Amino acid sequence: MKIGEYIRKIPKIELHVHLEGSIRPVTLLKLAEKNQVDLPVKTLEELKKWYQFVDFPHFAELYQTISKCIKSCEDIELITKDFLENQAEQNIIHTEATFTALTHYLNNGLDFADQLKAINRAKEWGWKKYGITLGIIIDIPRDFATQQQSMLVAEWVASSTRDGVVALGLGGYEVGFPPVMFRTAFDYVRSHGVPAVVHAGETEGPASIWGALNELGSIRIGHGVRSIEDKKLVQKLKTDKIPLEICPSSNICLKVYDSIHDHPVNQLVEEGVVVTINSDDPPMFNTNLMNEYQLIAAIFNYPPQQIKDFIIAGAKNSLVSKKEKQRIINKIETVSAGLLNPHANQPREDD
Repeated sequence: MKIGEYIRKIPKIELHVHLEGSIRPVTLLKLAEKNQVDLPVKTLEELKKWYQFVDFPHFAELYQTISKCIKSCEDIELITKDFLENQAEQNIIHTEATFTALTHYLNNGLDFADQLKAINRAKEWGWKKYGITLGIIIDIPRDFATQQQSMLVAEWVASSTRDGVVALGLGGYEVGFPPVMFRTAFDYVRSHGVPAVVHAGETEGPASIWGALNELGSIRIGHGVRSIEDKKLVQKLKTDKIPLEICPSSNICLKVYDSIHDHPVNQLVEEGVVVTINSDDPPMFNTNLMNEYQLIAAIFNYPPQQIKDFIIAGAKNSLVSKKEKQRIINKIETVSAGLLNPHANQPREDD
């Protein structure tokens, strides 16, 4: 079986993708028209072109525009349904998506409980229609949240673990906002039994990852690619089996690396670090999870077994119950076996 077909058909897991950053251009245009938000472009074709990443200021402008177009909890339900539909089209059976609820609370006064109810309505719809599941990571936007606002987000998260919230995240631009600044909020959720999943080691180096681990107790590292610059850190990640949520195209677009050929994903794999593959903000980086797998398979000549290993790593490190985790892993293994050995366990014609 060709690797592209295997990637398309194997059930997949995604652990690092932003809900707001996954809004497709057609959906953004619909929201802008509904909420009377002026966009810098008018037609869908112009919007698609504007959507493509240019540089970090453009990326920030695009993200701010998207946030301004989300005015109500109905809009949040719409973008979540749209997101889940797109995940289903890629055969992604479980996702843990990051959502920045604080932005919508500050911009439009949307109560967190109402935001979460909107997401959960969409989750139920996604399960009934596609049989796929979604966990929500509520993050603190490190580059603009005050200490008081960070604690507010922590309180939201600690009180919502029975409503589909699986972790507290820390996102946004790393430079100037080290993990230690947010220790109080993360200590609070940890005292309530809530895990931390922190972005680190993307626009900052290994010190940011050390901070995420030692100061915030992060159980996974969002990105984490710059751990390759510190041998002791690589060894710690390997020894403690701390998974990295690697997003190759995002790293290239944001100039963390000049090209995919320079990307350390394969080096980290060879070092024995647990690696998962993800898409981050897919339409902005002109990608999706399937494309990310296609890209690294082509560049690093990965066979189906390695692709399956990435997916299984995602499943094992997901924040679902042990029973659900085993169900997901069994499904991946069964489908993979059927794809690689299509005639196995089938009766012979003369039986």
